[in-house]
Amino acid sequence: MAAKKPLILVTNDDGITAPGIMALISVMKELGDVVVVAPDSPQSATGHAITINNTLFINKVQIDEAVKTAYSCSGTPVDCVKFAVNEILHRKPDLCVSGVNHGSNSSINVIYSGTLSAAVEAGIEGIPAIGFSLLDYNWEADFEPAKRYIKKITENVINNGLPEGVILNVNFPKLPKSQIKGIKICRQAKAMWTESFDKRTNPMGRDYYWLSGKFVNLDKGEDTDEWALDHGYVSVVPVQFDLTAHHAIHQLNNWDM
Repeated sequence: MAAKKPLILVTNDDGITAPGIMALISVMKELGDVVVVAPDSPQSATGHAITINNTLFINKVQIDEAVKTAYSCSGTPVDCVKFAVNEILHRKPDLCVSGVNHGSNSSINVIYSGTLSAAVEAGIEGIPAIGFSLLDYNWEADFEPAKRYIKKITENVINNGLPEGVILNVNFPKLPKSQIKGIKICRQAKAMWTESFDKRTNPMGRDYYWLSGKFVNLDKGEDTDEWALDHGYVSVVPVQFDLTAHHAIHQLNNWDM
């Protein structure tokens, strides 16, 4: 008797028409039964936002001949995961994968990322989850070099599971297949954005602003995601959604509260 295929939920934050999600679907079809629920428009940098003050809409779409269940959702990536689990599947999938994001989600970017937040939401639900990102913001980015690594990492999660409360944040360097050296298990680099606002004035005389910034890596360690990506490796960072600073509890208990 053939083993039952895992049920895999696919989502993203670039929108259901993004080339990155199509690349991810093409790999997941080889590994299990695929269900897609993704935003109907780009939702980059929405973080873990959910929709509570507006209505949500979904539409069934035809995205791939091998995918029988696919929906676009008017909400955020996190809304998509919630909707998939509670209204479409009425059960937890065996795996949730998010991406492949057009652009980096390494280091501090995990805080802002809709891609990673969808995976985190799945993790909160007790679903093994992975967020995938490619260091190329171009809509026509080449996802082919990443596919073999997507498959290898996903197969390992399916076969081995993940520690409780942990999801994987995976980033791919923008390199040809022959130049990617392999996979590195890393920690998140200590980095930040030095931000500024580009002030402009519209024809009506009202000021408006565009947020801009420069990414600054403050971490010189050779065990970080930024180091791995800079040196041609796929970075894999285990991420947890428990934000407790456990190391600080003892110190705070010594305060005169």
